[in-house]
Amino acid sequence: MSEETETETEEKTRKVSGVNAVRKIASEIMSEVNKFIVGKSDILEDIFIALMCDGHVLLEGVPGVAKTYMAKTFAQTLGCSFKRIQFTPDLLPSDILGTYVFDQKSSEFSFREGPVFANIVLADEINRAPPKTQSALLEAMQEKQVTIEGVRHPLPKPFMVLATQNPIEQEGTYPLPEAQIDRFLFKLNVDYPTEEEEVEMLKRRMGASDDNIKALASPNILVKMQKVVSNVYVAPEIMEYIRDIVIKTRRNPQVLLGGSPRASIVLMEGAKARAALNGREYVIPDDVKAIAQQSLNHRLILRPEAELEGVSVNRIIASIIGETQVPI
Repeated sequence: MSEETETETEEKTRKVSGVNAVRKIASEIMSEVNKFIVGKSDILEDIFIALMCDGHVLLEGVPGVAKTYMAKTFAQTLGCSFKRIQFTPDLLPSDILGTYVFDQKSSEFSFREGPVFANIVLADEINRAPPKTQSALLEAMQEKQVTIEGVRHPLPKPFMVLATQNPIEQEGTYPLPEAQIDRFLFKLNVDYPTEEEEVEMLKRRMGASDDNIKALASPNILVKMQKVVSNVYVAPEIMEYIRDIVIKTRRNPQVLLGGSPRASIVLMEGAKARAALNGREYVIPDDVKAIAQQSLNHRLILRPEAELEGVSVNRIIASIIGETQVPI
C-alpha cells in the first residue's frame, strides 16, 4: 500500500463515527467488488452484513459459480488478509489452526500459525473434511481464538469464515451436523448466472486482472464500522416482531425443529447491520424481512411427511413472514 493510500485509510478510520460513514464506505466497497463479480449483488450485500455482525457465512452452490473468486475479491477490496483452505478427508486440525515446532537454534518450541490466522478465511468444500477437523474450525469461529497446548492465541479482527459446500455431490463427504450449521449467521445459495449475466461475465474477463482491485478499507476501519452497527437502535416493537417470527417457526406443524433463541439474535443483529448500510440509526420491519430467509433457512428442520409433499423451508419462512403482524 502506497503512502498516499495509507494516509487516505487513516483518514477514513477517523471518520467512521456514524451510520452515514458506514453507508458511504460500504457503498464504495460494493461498487468496487461489482466491477469484477457479475450478478451477485444480493449475495455480496448479505456477506457484508454478516461481516458487520462479526458473523460467518455458508455458501452453497455447484462448482464453478465463482464462490472462491467472490470471496477472494471481497477480501482484497476490504484491504484484509485472506487465506484459502481446501478441505480434504485427510486434513487435520493442526493443518488449520497451526502447531508448535522445535527451533534448533534456540532449542525452544515456537508456535507456527495456521491459515486460520487471517481476516477472511475461505473454507472450501468444508463438508469434505472429517468431523474432528470441522469442529476445530467451528470452535475458532465461535471463540475467535485458538487454544493449543493450553495457550490461547487470539485471531485477528475482524475474523470471518466463508465456507462453501456442494449440495449435489455427497460421495466422500461428511455433512455438517445441524448444531454446527447453526453457528453460521447466514446460509446463502449461489445459483447459476442468468443468460445476460453470463455474457457480461465473459466480456469482463477479457483483459481483466486481479491487480486492478482497489483496497478501499482496512481491518481497523471495519472494526470501527462494526462498533457503529452495534449501536443501531432496535425498538421494543421490532424485538417483539422478531420474537413472533421465530416462535412461529417452532409452532409450525410442518416443522420438526424451529428456530432457537440464537435465530432471534441473528435476525436482530442482521437487521441492525442492514439498517446501518442504508444510513439509518434504527431498524425497521423491512430490515428483518430482508434477511429472514438467509438467517433461518439452515436453522429449520422439516418433518419427513412435509419433505415428501415437496414443501420447502423457504416457502414456510415466506409464509410465516407474510402472516406475522408488522409493527406500525
